[in-house]
Amino acid sequence: MSIHQHRLRSQEGMSRRNALRGAAFVAGGVLLGGAADLGGPTSAMAATLSGTVYKRGDWKARKPKQAAQVLGKGPDHIIIHHTATANSGDRSKNHAFALSRSIQRYHMDSNKWDDTGQQLTISRGGHVMEGRNGSLAAIRGGRHVVGAHVANHNAHTIGIESEGTYTSAGPPTALLSALVETCAWLCAAYGLNPAKAIVGHRDYNKTSCPGDKLYSLLPKLRSDVGARMARLEVRLEQLGYDEVPKEHLPTYPEVPMDERTTDYYHGPAFGDADPSL
Repeated sequence: MSIHQHRLRSQEGMSRRNALRGAAFVAGGVLLGGAADLGGPTSAMAATLSGTVYKRGDWKARKPKQAAQVLGKGPDHIIIHHTATANSGDRSKNHAFALSRSIQRYHMDSNKWDDTGQQLTISRGGHVMEGRNGSLAAIRGGRHVVGAHVANHNAHTIGIESEGTYTSAGPPTALLSALVETCAWLCAAYGLNPAKAIVGHRDYNKTSCPGDKLYSLLPKLRSDVGARMARLEVRLEQLGYDEVPKEHLPTYPEVPMDERTTDYYHGPAFGDADPSL
């Protein structure tokens, strides 16, 4: 984005951002399976976004050790992960719910975290589930629940766990379709340009996550999300970042692949610079 565009966005101020967010929330009400009485313009967004994000109560989440920290502004990047679990052929909702419970159990009992690390989880069947407590409410309010999914960058990134291991196999169509819908919803809700905002875990930490196959699909994901948002009447040239601090930008995009990989698939999820578990 040029300096002129940044200045133009500053001159427009919060009124334009609030109007855009209002439209996003109208759409978000459909995506989340509920009514969104938050004002803002009605548009094709409300009519075309569909699907459901299952709440923690749907998959019978455990009570967190303590409530998640909520920041007053949204994230500036969306991090794509893979769970590094088996590439299950079970596409059912029950399987998806069991996946969310197993992730929470591992994060709380083995990692000793307060709750599930990521904000959202997508199963291989395309079922989208709330992860860390308070995530859906925060997204609806344009705020950010601090997770534990990308070391030293949890305060400004929202994480999506994609079920499976994608080092050599590609993700199923249902998962990819759900990723497009979910990322379009998040970009609209937070005023993010998908061309800049959607990155992989390996772009921040030394890890092979989200696997070579899924990582190679991120350019297409960005393009598909942009096309989806355009169909929802979101003008991408109006989106982007407020001035993003240099330390928020991806850390490893220029590092050769063989220098990024580690002996584990998922990679670092929490670091000294992160505010909470």
